Amino acid sequence: MMKYYLYVLAGACSFGLLSTFVKKAYESGFHVGDVVGSQNLFGVLMIWTLVLVTSKSDRGGTGASTAKYRVSPRQALSLMAVGTTSGLTGIFYYGALQYVSASFAIILLFQFTWIGIVLEAVIERRRPGKEKIFALCLLFAGILMASGYLHGGQEAPSLIGIVLGLLSALTYALFILFSGKVSSRVAPITRSAIMQSGSIILVMAVYPPHFLWNGSLHGELLPWALLLAFFGVVIPPLCFAIGVPRIGGGMATIMSAAELPTAVIMSYVVLHETVQAVQWIGVVVTMLGIALPELMKFRQRQKQQNAG
Repeated sequence: MMKYYLYVLAGACSFGLLSTFVKKAYESGFHVGDVVGSQNLFGVLMIWTLVLVTSKSDRGGTGASTAKYRVSPRQALSLMAVGTTSGLTGIFYYGALQYVSASFAIILLFQFTWIGIVLEAVIERRRPGKEKIFALCLLFAGILMASGYLHGGQEAPSLIGIVLGLLSALTYALFILFSGKVSSRVAPITRSAIMQSGSIILVMAVYPPHFLWNGSLHGELLPWALLLAFFGVVIPPLCFAIGVPRIGGGMATIMSAAELPTAVIMSYVVLHETVQAVQWIGVVVTMLGIALPELMKFRQRQKQQNAG
């Protein structure tokens, strides 16, 4: 059972590496269009290759095992539409990294947790419970502390960076909301590949792929593009597809919070960003805000089982 927890942990930590890779690509002189476009290009090539390999290995199986790889045109269009929210997340998040530190950008992205709660309440027309409201308060406190602004003696974070970061949180919340409801019976790797196809179409429409013909891929962009594609597009979906069904969505949410300290530690160690003590406290508070609703659900289920 432990290995499934490790799969989810590995997927979350992979996501946590991305902001550092993006910052290093910016230091090499590339802009957001080069970075997000090349990541999506190589990501879609890698993941479709995995789909082909996986589907071939299952061809000798039962009809049920091969049917999950079949997708109707309507399902494909729906999945590609969901994938556009993933593309927007990359555009906004990588855009924010041009204006704010990696350690603060990841905090902004993680506001998808409370945004998701609000969206769920609006769609289902149901007021969030007390534990969720308390979690929202923790998340707001966490972002304020993690910004470093409370420490004093620092410039206020870039407004453009904050707006882009929060937009990335909104689109990521939408991605999570819709991705779990669209064509759920299709094989996870096939769903990921089709959604990634929708993502790349949107990204290429916003940022034409100049890197394909201006020589960037023959320079320093290629290694960053491959790293971002591997750790951002291939590894997390595979790890989550294997681990989440085994450990449950609630525990997966808690484990996925590992993305946050991974990004902050990488920014501190690799990028040499200054992370004050109050910012570390903000990271911990944010993780508590993420974990609290799930821990309370777990405790409630335990009480019900004991009572039964």
